[in-house]
Amino acid sequence: MIIDGKSHSAKLRKKIKDELTKICQNTKDVPKLSVILIGDYLPSQIYVKNKQKKAKEVGIKSEVIKYPETVSEKEVLDKIKSLNNDKEVTGILVQLPLPKQINQKKIINSIDPKKDVDGFNPLNVGNLASGYDAIVPCTPLGCIKLIKSVQEDLKGLHAAIIGRSNLNGKPMAQLLLRENCTVTILHSKSRDIKEECKRADILVAAVGMANLVKSDWVKKNCIVIDVGINKLGGQIVGDVKFDEVKSKAKAITPVPGGVGPMTIACLLSNTLECFKAR
Repeated sequence: MIIDGKSHSAKLRKKIKDELTKICQNTKDVPKLSVILIGDYLPSQIYVKNKQKKAKEVGIKSEVIKYPETVSEKEVLDKIKSLNNDKEVTGILVQLPLPKQINQKKIINSIDPKKDVDGFNPLNVGNLASGYDAIVPCTPLGCIKLIKSVQEDLKGLHAAIIGRSNLNGKPMAQLLLRENCTVTILHSKSRDIKEECKRADILVAAVGMANLVKSDWVKKNCIVIDVGINKLGGQIVGDVKFDEVKSKAKAITPVPGGVGPMTIACLLSNTLECFKAR
């Protein structure tokens, strides 16, 4: 089974649009997403353009605040403070990565947790880890939705995550723990990564190494979620060797067309939730 992220994201966006239409029948307010984009990094420009397009389709206002690569940290922090205080702004997102002169931790910490649609602020991270209500980072949120589209009840399953980043690996582990999975996080210092992967009923690859996971790494009927986006020989490929693994897996996400579209749809979902909470 190929998990069609485009189809699942389209269903989620329709749900968001329908809910927003009902809400806006009773109020003149609409959600507004403010995106800060720094520099000319092409992938970031593409991501932001797609986010803006999809936001408009579901009825969310969006603005992109652009800065040159040389912008000062203070100027960005001042802008975030202004957006925090702007009652019209529902969600704030600072597109990563950031130039060297800007401290990513400072930027993330400065965003109002109630407007933190990326779910990276420490308050949201802590609430997620504690099992409380939290804004969940968009990529792992999209991943768990795709996993549950294959199998709703995950309790007792063994999940392995390759990659321990704050953006995906760690929050992914928390979401799987919420589903009562047994979770193993694998990283560059882990021993016998291949053997650990072979034990998994659910395998999430998010390490940024093209075609790392091969057929002999995967147990038969495993659910495989490929978060990786890598350039290889002029092509975009994931962390999983798709052609090898697809015949062995119970279900697998392609790259592109898997997790990517769901990430954007979950950003819109988070923006709507922030709007409703306000």
